[in-house]
Formats: sequence, structure tokens, C-alpha cells
Amino acid sequence: MLYYFSFRAIQNNIGDMLNGLGLGLFMGVISLSFGIILGLIFAFAAVSSNRALNNIAILYTAFFRNTPLLILVFITYFGLPEVGIMMERTISFIFTLSLYAGAYMTEIFRAGLQAIPKGIIEAGQAIGLSRFHICWNIQLPIMFRYVLPSMSNSLISLFKDTSLAAAVTVPELTYFARKLNIETFQMLEAWGTAAFLYLVTCYLLSYLLRKLEHKLRIE
Repeated sequence: MLYYFSFRAIQNNIGDMLNGLGLGLFMGVISLSFGIILGLIFAFAAVSSNRALNNIAILYTAFFRNTPLLILVFITYFGLPEVGIMMERTISFIFTLSLYAGAYMTEIFRAGLQAIPKGIIEAGQAIGLSRFHICWNIQLPIMFRYVLPSMSNSLISLFKDTSLAAAVTVPELTYFARKLNIETFQMLEAWGTAAFLYLVTCYLLSYLLRKLEHKLRIE
């Protein structure tokens, strides 16, 4: 059986696919933003001297890092409504991806905090800085420069993970590629175009983030 290539369906639906790509990028950025907040909270808990906070951080990261993202998406979208917690599908996915991102950000930030030389912290204490000012003016700026490459990788990874949103019918790029595949049977064209759009976007993100890393690197 011969396969006939035709990109007419792609041409007719490229607007939807680009909108889906934009939604995926939006979900990735928003999830990383919330993940950074969660990661900072749990990273400071992980390096604190409070054992209870340490255990909470360990449980959080262990659960979300060792559970497949797709399972978490299904738990949030299909499971939570059973106990009365309802969320719109896109919000549900962003919520899940944010928690998932937060677990990875926790480990990244924890490593960054532990990499800061203790002498810098002691110098801040010696000149009378409060714990808050040491954290805000010393630890966070240094830590972010240390972990920026890992954060960049996380953004790209999260952007690719947004393809799983198609499982709960969020209209992102993979959703439209699957829809085209079902409606037109142009499998190679639909999935090939989706792969190309993901590839180009990830490459551009990587390029821009490398430029930022170079600008902010620690000499």
C-alpha cells in the first residue's frame, strides 16, 4: 500500500497548531514560575535545622519525582473531582505540572544553596545582616547564578512535558496533531509537523537561555 504525502491539511490547520504551541509554551513558563516558588520554599525547608521541615521536603520531592507525570495528571483531573475539587482542564494541568516542577526545583535549589561558601554567609552575619537580608541579598542571587543552567533545562523539559496535556484534551500542539491524524489519516505529516515545531521552539529556547547564562555566569 502506497502512502501519499499531502500537507494540505497542515496548511489548513497550521493556525490551530501554532496556537497550541503557544499554549504549551505558556503552560511551561507558568508552571516553572510556580515551581520556582514551591522549590524555594521546600529547598529552604530541606536545608533548615528543623527536622520536621526536612521530612516534609523529603516527602514532597520523593512523591512527585518518583510518580509518572501522566499518573499525576489523571489523579488531578479525574480523581480530585471525586472529592469535590473541580478545576478546568488547562488549570488542572498547570496545577499538576507546577507541583511536579516544584519537586525538581527543590532539589536544584537545595544543591545551589549548599554550594554557597559558608564564609560568605558568615561575613553577612559578621556585619550584622538579618537572616532575611542574608537570604535575599546574598544567598538567592548567588544561588540563582549557580543553578541557572539547570533551570534552563527544566524549562525546556517542562515545555515538552506539556504534550501530555493532550491526554485530558487540553488544546495544545499534540492535541491538534492527534486530531489531524484521526481526521485525515495523514499520520507522518501531522506528527512530523508537531515534532518540527517542538524542535524549533526548544532550540530557540536553548539558544536564548544559553545567552542569558553567559551574561550572568559567575567569573
